[in-house]
Amino acid sequence: MKIFQREQRSLFGEILDWMLTPLLLLWPVSLALTWLVAQSIAGKPFDRALEYNVQALAQLVTVQNQRVVFNLPQPARELLRADDSDLVYYQVLGARGEVLGGEKDFPGPHEEERPAVGEVRLRDDEMRGVDVRIAYTWVKLDLPDGQPGLVQVAETREKRSVLATEIIKGVMLPQFVILPLAVLLVWLALVRGIKPLSQLEERIRARKPDDLSPLDDKAVPLEVAPLVSSINDLLTRLKDSIATQKRFLADAAHQLKTPLAGLRMQADLAQREAFNAEELKQSLKQIGRSSIRATHTVNQLLALARAESSGQQTIARQRCDLAQLTMEVVQDSVPRSMDKRFDLGYDGAGPGTPGVVLPGNPTLLKEMIRNLLDNAINYTPSSAQHPGVITARVLGDPFGGVLVLQVEDSGPGIPEHERELVLQPFYRALGTNVDGSGLGLSIVLEIARQHNASIRIEEAHPGHTPPGTRVTVRFVIGDAPVDPA
Repeated sequence: MKIFQREQRSLFGEILDWMLTPLLLLWPVSLALTWLVAQSIAGKPFDRALEYNVQALAQLVTVQNQRVVFNLPQPARELLRADDSDLVYYQVLGARGEVLGGEKDFPGPHEEERPAVGEVRLRDDEMRGVDVRIAYTWVKLDLPDGQPGLVQVAETREKRSVLATEIIKGVMLPQFVILPLAVLLVWLALVRGIKPLSQLEERIRARKPDDLSPLDDKAVPLEVAPLVSSINDLLTRLKDSIATQKRFLADAAHQLKTPLAGLRMQADLAQREAFNAEELKQSLKQIGRSSIRATHTVNQLLALARAESSGQQTIARQRCDLAQLTMEVVQDSVPRSMDKRFDLGYDGAGPGTPGVVLPGNPTLLKEMIRNLLDNAINYTPSSAQHPGVITARVLGDPFGGVLVLQVEDSGPGIPEHERELVLQPFYRALGTNVDGSGLGLSIVLEIARQHNASIRIEEAHPGHTPPGTRVTVRFVIGDAPVDPA
């Protein structure tokens, strides 16, 4: 058993403890059981000798002239007492309890014990302060009263103890050799048993940093196969994550290359001596437009990175009023919509209405709503004569546990075959001539996934020209944990 508890447990030591602890605990129990068995085995031959002596003495008890007589020849008397290690006592009682031969202070049977003529019985008792083993029997006497006589033979237990000790020595002494040998064999077996783990560790350490191929789960024991399978699953997910990051970085570099190249080109043009003031002003406008586009792309990249990093962790959830969050984002977008002559408004459930509260992260939810509105503003034509219409809507169903966020516009719409593609990072529909990074709907999709929501893109006004676009985010309000804040 462990005396000191280590902070980091050893599998080898743990298994060794659980194997050796029962062995060391059972060894004293084995000693005690061996002692009891040895005592029983050692006593049987001596018990049979006592029974024989009692039966031999019982045959010497006779009745002559209505008197009980016990005649023990002198050679038999000497033979009965001839023993090098133990003392032998005997006693013969008549029908009325008179002593016919042997020791007068011999202990008798229990008073409640019923006599059984001819049956030899054994008991443990004490005589003259020494433990003895007694064999006794009742003898039938041909007397008018019919009372039997009693013959008893007692023997001290020295020979029994000596024999039991010899038996224990013969059994236990080899165990003092076997026990250390067993411990050594257990240790060697454990070393061999955990060797596949050491080999697996060596194979993993010998791998190159960029080697994320699965481990061979057939070269390990069955018990280790689930661990290897879990490691392979982790390697697969890590490989996919690295591939996604590489693709993301490549796409981001490609998207940033265009505005940066425009900035450099316009700067080179502005430095020419032949440029007049009007041309210089135009170049500066182009530089400003390119810088805004680059800034927007960087901000979108950062927003997507934050959303994806939050998806890899358990986001902090609290009670969020989706109607209140939507109205706040709409109010923040009003100045921009007015500059571009949009009719931007909110329609739907009011704050505090039953069914509009969901567990979520308010920062991410506002980011999702903001990207939906920005996407609608960017891709919806608008002018003073024909202002574009953008409507944000929140609909709650407290009985069905469903909460819906909709953002619809009066733009040209998205063809059905492109509705899945626009959710991918950096994808932009051709022919729109709109500055953008192609990340807005990707951010919306990532945040929706983190809130167990689904996204559907459809026409806002089917059959009309233009049909417009409606993006619907459908939340299922479940029993997700919510922070009290």
